[in-house]
Amino acid sequence: MATFKELGLNHEIMESLNDLGFVEPSPIQEKVIPFILESKDDLIALAQTGTGKAAAFGLPIINQIKPNKRELQSIILCPTRELCLQITQDLTKFAKYSKGITITAVYGGESINLQIRSIDRGTSIVVGTPGRVHDLIRRKVLKLQNIEWLVLDEADEMLDMGFKEDLDAILEQTPKTRQTLLFSATTSKKVLSIAQQYMNNAKEISVGGRNAGADNVSHEYYIVSAKDRFEALKRILDHLPGVYGLLFCRTKNETQEVADKLKRAGYDTEALHGDISQVMRTRIMDRFKKKDSGLLVATDVAARGIDIDNLSYVINYSLPDQNESYTHRSGRTGRNKKSGISIAITSSRETRKIREIENMIGKKFEHKKIPNGEDVCLKQINCFLEEIEKTEIKEADDKKYFSEAIKRLENISKEDLIKYFINNKFSCLIDSYNNTKDLNADPSKSYGRVEEDNSVNLQINIGRRQGMDVKGLLSLINSDRKLRNINIGKIELTPDYSVFSIDKEYEEEVSQYLSGKSFGDTKIVVCVSSKKAVYSGYSRDKRGGSGRSRDRRGGVGRGFNRDKKDFRKRR
Repeated sequence: MATFKELGLNHEIMESLNDLGFVEPSPIQEKVIPFILESKDDLIALAQTGTGKAAAFGLPIINQIKPNKRELQSIILCPTRELCLQITQDLTKFAKYSKGITITAVYGGESINLQIRSIDRGTSIVVGTPGRVHDLIRRKVLKLQNIEWLVLDEADEMLDMGFKEDLDAILEQTPKTRQTLLFSATTSKKVLSIAQQYMNNAKEISVGGRNAGADNVSHEYYIVSAKDRFEALKRILDHLPGVYGLLFCRTKNETQEVADKLKRAGYDTEALHGDISQVMRTRIMDRFKKKDSGLLVATDVAARGIDIDNLSYVINYSLPDQNESYTHRSGRTGRNKKSGISIAITSSRETRKIREIENMIGKKFEHKKIPNGEDVCLKQINCFLEEIEKTEIKEADDKKYFSEAIKRLENISKEDLIKYFINNKFSCLIDSYNNTKDLNADPSKSYGRVEEDNSVNLQINIGRRQGMDVKGLLSLINSDRKLRNINIGKIELTPDYSVFSIDKEYEEEVSQYLSGKSFGDTKIVVCVSSKKAVYSGYSRDKRGGSGRSRDRRGGVGRGFNRDKKDFRKRR
């Protein structure tokens, strides 16, 4: 493997890399740095999270920046404030000895006036989120007409977050002579569409395979009933004493709810999501980096830009909507050649999604059992004993309190002393795990179905009188791609309303999406129904398809008989 010096970087940058202890480039750095130094062609670079993409584009750009030039020379766009700050910090370290080069971060949640003053003083590189960059362009503060390098970092994520119009407006202000560099951990249709729209004959450099998982991250999954998900999480955490990692949830509400429940249960956790103010986010991250809190509960978007080398675990409390996001999640551990473990807590209906992710990342998941109470207690006690064994014994013969303690306990046998010791330390844990139930779900059961004891019945004010049928109801829900993988249970259609069953965990998302939508000329109103949908009118098959259930005579299932008179009788 080449060294950074052999890649053609200047003396000033090499000094800063020596200070940082950087000697050998990562595979993506080794391929990308010479390309940017030698070519003006556009580039699509695909590599896993944690492989040093910021250095891959930052070092060669800094190497070519004209110092002391007041005019902006490069702009780097990224989806979140955290990633913006992380890239800015990295570039600032790389440019430590490069005199006359300045880097400015622009992002929402902070005073725009301070950012304007920084730009007005003259800056070489701007790192920003699309919304704030677009705002500064509209104010005629940020001028991009003469930039040489445009970097789109995690561009697919920017599109997912709704920045398409901002990106279009920003790129309209850039010259056609710019070099566009797109970096991502995953490739998708979005990445390809960006390349087609914004780039010219881009070269692709891929390290580790498209959407592949990092080699030093292992993957595990547990299968539980949806109603036992939180209890399973607590048991997994108790079986991982000293855990330091990220816990991913799908929504802001779920993130806050899980973090609050963990805090009430005595776990040292913090929540990170879009409703947290920037000041609080900074405090939370400072505490987490110092290990004052061991577990950060976060959404996918909020976790972007978190760059911590020694995270041991990533836990997926719920799998992401898009399989590609799993690569971003799992890439938060196993960074800089360290090993890590990515855990997924799933229901039996999600085993198909696990197989899809396996095929995407090219790695197998290990199916593990939720530990029982005895396993948890044994693990905690063994970890504590290991700590004792590693404790250095200081010279304390002359300390009165040591000699008094030895004298006081000298009549207790070694075996009894150990029992007292363990019981005093772990009595609460042992009591809490006395006679606990098995939380493992049978993978063969409830595949692709809504579990009755963890379902909720939603009612909408649209029925057969307005032209609603089963196909129309399913099309309405499936029109949001994020809801296409959820399981819909029993459905009942009446002339004036429709009732359908879904898992409770999706109640908020489905309700929010349908509320205010229109069916024909009628605005949809959603509420939780105490009335159960009693007709098994719909089920998803194992391929994720749909179809009406069949009764024993081979006809359409009860509740959807074409004979309206017969329908009323059955009700």
